[in-house]
Amino acid sequence: MNQTDDLATKIERQLKEESRIGGLMDHDAGAGLLNPYAQTKVGSDTIFAWFARYQNAKAEGRDAVNGTIGALLEDDGTLAINTVVDEAIRQAPPVEIAAYAPLTGLPAFLDLAKTLALGERRTELESMGIAMTATASAGGSGALYLAATNFANRGDHVILRDRHWGPYKGFLAGCDLKPRTYPLLPKEASPYPFVDIQGFKSELSNLCAKQDKVMIWINDPAHNPTGLTLTPDGRMAMLEAVMESASVNEKVGHTLLLDLAYHLYAEEPHGWAETIHDAMSNGWPWPENLLITFALSLSKSHTMYGLRTGAIVSIHPDQAVTDRIATVMGVTGRQTWSAAPRVSQFTVSEMHASHETGAAWSNERDRLKELLTDRRTALIDCCEQLGVPLNPTHDGFFAWLDHEQPHDIAEACAQQDVYLVPLTGGVRIGLCAIPLAQIPKVASALRDALQ
Repeated sequence: MNQTDDLATKIERQLKEESRIGGLMDHDAGAGLLNPYAQTKVGSDTIFAWFARYQNAKAEGRDAVNGTIGALLEDDGTLAINTVVDEAIRQAPPVEIAAYAPLTGLPAFLDLAKTLALGERRTELESMGIAMTATASAGGSGALYLAATNFANRGDHVILRDRHWGPYKGFLAGCDLKPRTYPLLPKEASPYPFVDIQGFKSELSNLCAKQDKVMIWINDPAHNPTGLTLTPDGRMAMLEAVMESASVNEKVGHTLLLDLAYHLYAEEPHGWAETIHDAMSNGWPWPENLLITFALSLSKSHTMYGLRTGAIVSIHPDQAVTDRIATVMGVTGRQTWSAAPRVSQFTVSEMHASHETGAAWSNERDRLKELLTDRRTALIDCCEQLGVPLNPTHDGFFAWLDHEQPHDIAEACAQQDVYLVPLTGGVRIGLCAIPLAQIPKVASALRDALQ
């Protein structure tokens, strides 16, 4: 049994036990102990439920395809691990493993987080007077939580694309926030083919009329669940829309959050930094009521999913603003998870500080990125040949088929031993988990399901 099978078996047992207990349990039990929000938390995770179905099929000896989980697997089905990171962690001094990190994070890691978010443009943005702050978090999810709990008023709406990572809703709901969505793609011909800029502007305007704070979450580049990445013109159009809105609505705080969960696997990993730099170079005035913040995750880029390490990086022209944000984020982290893991912060900081190990990490990351590129290219080609209307997909871990009956499509694929994930509005195809040799089978299953 390989490591993926072992993990899947454990998850399957857990899901079966949850199902058994759920069947026996009175769902009104604990009503006098749990608050109303807690009582809304029911059911198992959709992705892991479909992963368990895949594992059942494998256990029965079928030639099943796993397109469910959101972790990068090698073509032999084992978990892809950046060996440079793995070796560095195993060589960490005992004190770096056992000790607490500072509450806001190790200084070297916080400095690195700014560079991972902004790339080569970081220094130039700083020279333009842009102040920056970073706080270590419990993974990218922790960074999203820090934003949700601090940058919006309770009861407000947060702007998302209508195709988004499902847990966004949970992060928002836990902070008494609600999503407000606009279409992923424009319905008519547009100079910005991968963003509905008019739909975005409309939702932004509507919320500015009702709220004194507006937050926007954009998972770009390498969007989950579609693999979509905005073009430079699309990024600039969105940034201009936010800047214009902030300028017109001076009493409304605007926060643009860029979720960078997969950005280091994209062709333009620091495209947003380029766009911000271009806007500043072209003389765009930065409104004081606009904050840009990045939710950074090391889970995928450094294949350290279980070490739960990330950061929230915020930029603004006023140092006093970023200083205040640093305090708020540090206190929030202290009250939530105390401190993010030290060993991962130490390891990646030391690794990237060395030209030799930094280059070695980059080479291994490039190898893993090539796995994704080859699989995506093959899926696009196969779907084109078979007439499968795959959504535009460019980077990262996933591809997407938009459909009004996603469960029907996923079930029809499962009948052909291809296991994908039905989500709101479509089916997520986990390219990160599908061996290259099985891509044609996935495309054929989608064609048959659509017929």
